Amino acid sequence: MKQLMIKAFGDASQLGLVAREPAPLATNEIRVKMHFAGVNPVDAKTRAGLGWGAEAIKDQLPWAPGLEVMGTVLELGAEVSIYHIGDRVFGLLGGGGYSEQLVVPANALLRVPRAVSDETAAGLSLAGITAWQGLTEHGGLKAGERVLISAAAGGVGHLAVQLAKDLGATVIALASPYNHEFLRSLGADQVLDYREAAQLAALAPVDLLLDLVGGESGLSLLSQVNKGGRVVTVPTNTADQVIAAAQALGLSATGMLKHNDNQQLAKLMQAVVEQRLRVEISHVYPLAEGELAHRQIETGHTRGKILLQG
Repeated sequence: MKQLMIKAFGDASQLGLVAREPAPLATNEIRVKMHFAGVNPVDAKTRAGLGWGAEAIKDQLPWAPGLEVMGTVLELGAEVSIYHIGDRVFGLLGGGGYSEQLVVPANALLRVPRAVSDETAAGLSLAGITAWQGLTEHGGLKAGERVLISAAAGGVGHLAVQLAKDLGATVIALASPYNHEFLRSLGADQVLDYREAAQLAALAPVDLLLDLVGGESGLSLLSQVNKGGRVVTVPTNTADQVIAAAQALGLSATGMLKHNDNQQLAKLMQAVVEQRLRVEISHVYPLAEGELAHRQIETGHTRGKILLQG
């Protein structure tokens, strides 16, 4: 079988297909044929040698990225009784999703409901969990509050818009004009061009800022938050800077790293089944074209999710 791996940190050209022997199966594991793997900004940052992801795997190179996957069960470990051969499964991994086949603990993944497409299941896990935990666990968003979401048309952002609306919040979304109608269709109450300072200056203060861009963007949006309001900044490389500036303004601020939670993921999938949550898939690349997929995600202008197809 083949895996898309990085042998060293660097640009997208470091990604290459490597033929490997299939891993042996422990008694509590399942072998999965990958149909789709999600491509996320953290994959590209890790590949480039940046952030917590790169620090965690620096001694494990060569390494296959891919933190979310959807596929079908090919083989069961001797102790596994919760699945059958051919079951469709999806979920979050610690890596290795960019692979034609993978071996994972049986309880790491969840079944894909019959009504949900393979592509939707593949694109839900990482962005959905990040959006949910950012809004609720870290942001404490409540019905009736106002939330400002940057990069609102991206993978995390477009799900955060829908989840915040479902929680009963008033949602203000920042995006380029190309994505404004898309965001309105997802339920955003107000959509602003992130490049138009006058529009932002006229915005009524918000209770929560979900900062999905960080850096100068995150810093510039702090003035839009109510005194005593909250800031959740997701990009880890600028989190300290944004948090310090927010706290200097009297705001409650935190960074975040998502944690895998299959109970939360099951609830997100139920929202998909009930058509309260929609996963937008903008690009699908063959596994062999992972370099192109990474170059696309690094533009910072992708609507919704990018997938690799096995």
